[in-house]
Parts: sequence; structure tokens; C-alpha cells
Amino acid sequence: MKPDESKNSDPFLSPLPEDMKKFPRGPYEIFPSFTPRTGTITSGYGELSKKILKKIPSGLRVLMIDGYHGVDWFTFLANFNENLQSHGVNADLYNMEECLKDTVEIRRHAAEFLGGNDPLFGKHYPFGMEIFFKAEKISDFRIQASIFRGDKSGRLSIFYGCGAGLLELWDELWYIDIPKDTIQFASRNGKLTNLGENRILTFGDFYKRSYFLDWPALNRQKRQLLPEIDLLIDLRESDQPRAIDGIKFRKSLHELSETPFRVRPWFLPGPWGGKFTQDHMGQNPDEPNMAWSYELITPENGILLEKNGVQLEFSFDFLMFQESERILGKHAANQFKYEWPIRLDYLDTIDGGNLSTQCHPRPNHIRTNFGETFTQDETYYISNSKPGSKIYIGLKDSCDPDDFKKSLEESINKGIPIDIDNFVNSEPSKPHDLFLIPNGTVHCSGKGNLVLEISAMPYIFTFKIYDYLRKDLDGNLRPLNIERGFDNIYFNRKEEWVKENLIAIPELFREGNGWKEFVLYNKAFTFYNIHRAEFEREYNFNTQDKGFAANLVQGESVEVINENGRSAPLRYLESMIIPAAAGEVQVINKGEKPCKLILVYVRPEIGISQPLNDPSD
Repeated sequence: MKPDESKNSDPFLSPLPEDMKKFPRGPYEIFPSFTPRTGTITSGYGELSKKILKKIPSGLRVLMIDGYHGVDWFTFLANFNENLQSHGVNADLYNMEECLKDTVEIRRHAAEFLGGNDPLFGKHYPFGMEIFFKAEKISDFRIQASIFRGDKSGRLSIFYGCGAGLLELWDELWYIDIPKDTIQFASRNGKLTNLGENRILTFGDFYKRSYFLDWPALNRQKRQLLPEIDLLIDLRESDQPRAIDGIKFRKSLHELSETPFRVRPWFLPGPWGGKFTQDHMGQNPDEPNMAWSYELITPENGILLEKNGVQLEFSFDFLMFQESERILGKHAANQFKYEWPIRLDYLDTIDGGNLSTQCHPRPNHIRTNFGETFTQDETYYISNSKPGSKIYIGLKDSCDPDDFKKSLEESINKGIPIDIDNFVNSEPSKPHDLFLIPNGTVHCSGKGNLVLEISAMPYIFTFKIYDYLRKDLDGNLRPLNIERGFDNIYFNRKEEWVKENLIAIPELFREGNGWKEFVLYNKAFTFYNIHRAEFEREYNFNTQDKGFAANLVQGESVEVINENGRSAPLRYLESMIIPAAAGEVQVINKGEKPCKLILVYVRPEIGISQPLNDPSD
């Protein structure tokens, strides 16, 4: 019998044996969904046409169809218009692309926010979609829409494309949403470029402009239109649109705001990626590995609604635009506005390699250079590991900053690897350890870990200072940021300081019959606290007007029930949001194994008696 075949097939095995190479599929659900009490979800172009046919006799003359960048407008309009024509409706079509500024002009305005020659970073664009459009053309389309609204009944004019809502004058407003992973995969495959751009960009250039310019502008447009949307359309599959009535959609958002729920996660391979999540979570076996998860990175996650077996996905942003106070709680919503501030994701190095050695920016650096409102403070929770695994955190006592920097620069210039252990401190890691990584701390995960990264939401501001001369999956050396890294590193965070300050020691917070709750993290380094509930059969708590990010780090499955009786399952290694409006929450163990549940929340004092980030840092 081969060694692998003799191993325990238990998907909850922890820690993992060194020679285990195949990891059993666990209960992790890739497509979690929420079922609203009211409304229906329709599917197909025929259903969209039916909605039009019903409304033309009652005065529908102007239909505006706005949507997110990445929508396949050509396929959508071709199918929709063909279906309308089959019912005798010959609509006049007006494409918002006619109103776009010249590509050169858009590039000129965009350049102010794209960081010059910096390959990774820019600064957030602070306004709306006017940057993309000619004012006089928008005015012309708006005048036409006004004239058509006053025309005789029976004639239908459709204005469509990103920015259609700028015209303001409509009888019916539809909005087409599309997930961020769909957008990014289309760009990686050379099928999508940025709004108003006339050439296909590299994925890095596409993503940088999307993150700093296109998406902020589109999100402001989406937020303004949400209260007036008559129909929301999910166009993940361009030949099979799913739709929900706008009023019912907003009611669904309200329901979600008091109900425990999961977002739809997605995963990406990487040069250091491992094999555990690929097997355990049922990811694409054709990929070389799985490195990152977008487990709860809400700017890029969607939420699935399901009714009668039909699913519709919408972006998480919609929920925060309408229900931020009920999701976050009053005090946190005052501080964070429409941003869910807590990030959960997995870093899988089991049978993979070390991450790049890195640090994250101090608060003033991220604000002044990138336009973010708070910085990327992290923690590493070890969900699982193999023997001998470790976390790199802080610096060796013997580390001299000048020697360290010189070695890193020589490594780049001469193509010579260095032994990072000569400079960076490491600590052994095992399941359920927690390592605190406030901004400015040199760190990375070593091989052999499944890290649940619990962090503040900013998620792209990683200053890599060493990456083993390693190439990405496209064969290119990954860019380093040694200068920025050394501008932000706290060089006093060395061995003893790390042991005293950055390795969590659980402290009992409260307990009851069959359960205990521990504080893992309650320090001024960042704005969130981390607790862990450990229980045999049941655990109860009150949100006390705080929103929680949760993860089941041990146990097979639990049922999470709010005070109104709505419930949702949470399985081993899955993440969940428990809104502030959930009130009294009951967590019931549905399996045989004892459970451990991580709970992360914003401290109520933040923005009142304590700063979001210390501005003196």
C-alpha cells in the first residue's frame, strides 16, 4: 500500500501528516446562497421581453439600461433586441459608447491617479463617471430622452451602456451587475479592456486602472442609482440573464442586513501556492495550485440570491450602500461609511512555498500615497499546518537595516538568492495559533501552512522586499518594493519584542454551560478585536450593535440563527458575516466534533475615544 493511501481520510484532520499529499474533500460550499422571503428570480431573455411588453401599453417609452464595466453589451443587446422584435417591438437603440471621450483624453485624466511608472500602485479617484464622458454628448442624449418621453405611446427607445443613468430621464431603469472575478478572468484572457480604452492592456495595467479609477467611479454611480433601479440583472452568463424586481431586490437587501450570510468565495493560483484548498474546497484540479482565496474580500465578492432553484448574483457593495448601519452597527458605520472593514482570506502554502517577505504601509503612508482611509493591519490564524511549519515575523536581533537592504538590492541586481533566515525572525506554527502583524512589520507565511488571514480590508498594498527570485505563473519576475518597504518597516520589532507582543495568548473572556469564549486579540495596533468561542453543543451571544466576521476553524458544521429565526449553515473553514442587526444569535453544533468559532468585530470605541489608525504612525 502506498503511504498516501494509508492516511486518515478524515477531512477535518489537524494537524496534517508530513507525507500526506492528497487532502479529502470537505463540506465547504463554494456557492452559498440566500433565499429571500418575497420576489422571484427570472431567467432568460424571454422573461426580460415580457416585462417590456406589459409596460409599453401603460406608457413605457424610455428604458435606460446602465451596468458595470465588463458587461457583454453586444451579446446582451443582440439577444434582447431579437427577442423584442419577435414580439413586434422595434426599439430605437442608443449606445452610451457614443458619448465617451476620446481614449487619449481619458488616459490623460486617468494618469493623475495611476502613479506614473509605478507598476502596481496609484491613488483612488474621488469622483464619478463624468471623467469618461463628453458633457455635450451626454446633454444631447438627455435631450433626446426627454423628447422621447413626451412622444406618443407605443414607441420604445433604449439607452444602454455604462453610464446610462447619467441621463437621469427614464420611464424604467435597469441595471446589469457582473462579478469582479468574471471581469478579471475576461481581462486575463484578453477579452476585456478598461472603459474607454481602445487597446487590450496587460492584466496588471488593467487591474491597476480598474482598482484606482474605473471601479470607484462605477461604484459611485451604482450607489446613486440603487434606490431607483426597477430591475436588477445578473449577467455572469451572457446568454442567460437572471433578473429580480428592483423593489424586491431592495427588500432582499434589508432581509440580509439582519441575517447571518456568506458571500461567494473565489480562489486564485500563485507561484507559492499549495494544494490543500484545491482538494479540500473542491477547486479547479487543472490549476497548478491554489494560493489565495477571496473568502471575504468584499470589494470583490458577490452574494447569491436563490429562489426556486434559480440563482442571481449581485455585488456586496449594493448591500453596504443601502444597509451599512444595520450591517456594521451605528458607530462603525459612522466611521467606515459604505466599507465593510474586515477581510478574511486563505493563504495556502501546504505543499507549496514561502510567501514573499513583505510589510504593509503605515497609516499616513497609505493615506497620502494611495488615498486609502485606513491601512492594512493583519493577523495570521493557523487553520491547519504540517510539521515544521513556521511564520516569519519581525527581524532577527542581529539584523542591521543597512546590511539587510544592501543584500536585497544585490540580490535583484546580480540575480543571487539570499538566506532570508539571516535577517528575518521566524516562529513555529501549529493549528489555532494566531500571529499579530500590525503595519510596518516584516512578515510572511512559510511553507506548510493554511493561513486564515484576518485583516483590515485594504488588500493590495503589499510591499514585497524579497521573493526568492521567483517568477509568477506568466513567467515574469514579480515586482518588489524595497524602497517603500524600508520607508515603512519598524526596525525595533525584533525577536523578544515579537514574542512579547505579536504572538496571541488566549485569555478567558466569559464562559457558560459547555462553552467558553476567549479573547485572542485586543490591542491598540488595529481597530478590530478577535475572539474565539469554543463549545460542545451550543453557543449564544448578542451582537450589541456590532457586525461580526466569523469563521468555523474547528468542527463539522453549525447552524447560525438570528433573533427573528432566520438561519444559515456554516461549515468547517467557511466564513460568514453576522450583521449588527442580527441581535441575539444562537450557534448550534450540527456535527459530532467540538467547535471553535472565530469572531472578529470593530471595537465600539473606534472613531469615538480611539482613532481608526494612530495618525502619528
